[in-house]
Amino acid sequence: MDLDGVLQSVGPRLRAMRQERGTTLAELSTTTGISVSTLSRLESGQRRPTLELLLLLARAYQVQLDELIGAPVTGDPRVHLRPVERFGMTYIPLSRRAGGLQAYKQIYPPHWPGYEPEQRVHEGYEWLYVLAGRLRLRLGPHDVVLGAGEVAEFDTRTPHAFVNPGDEPTEVLALFGPQGERMHVRARPAPK
Repeated sequence: MDLDGVLQSVGPRLRAMRQERGTTLAELSTTTGISVSTLSRLESGQRRPTLELLLLLARAYQVQLDELIGAPVTGDPRVHLRPVERFGMTYIPLSRRAGGLQAYKQIYPPHWPGYEPEQRVHEGYEWLYVLAGRLRLRLGPHDVVLGAGEVAEFDTRTPHAFVNPGDEPTEVLALFGPQGERMHVRARPAPK
């Protein structure tokens, strides 16, 4: 593919990433500092992407720059973990493909967020495993505290919120499917 072809393929890839994550142009603008009109023109192919814009978008989507421009895979199987801090939490991406199921390690600081958060809804399905600490999960009318080794899974269209009620950081392994994809996790191998 020539340079023009690569640049023309960036817009549709950006739009697909944003839609897979259920993010609006306004939300992405707030995260990146790029104007809504510039984001819209990038996605529609009416504006050529610059390195500066691509770097901001790669950081916002937590992907390598190569994924934004469609660079060929190098064959390196390692996932290069780059922690991202949002709203006082640390997210460590454990998967590198945009879209589909995503894996994250999430670290909630002690007493996070420091107030009673509003329950939110969005498209998707989430499975989480508490590695260390305690995590309070408000899920619709339910209010439970999960300890290390406990698992929860739920449709994210159910109002939900998370709180770290403890004095120590809480570490969580989370799998998220953006289109309501359920996780299929087995405790032991299937019989042969």
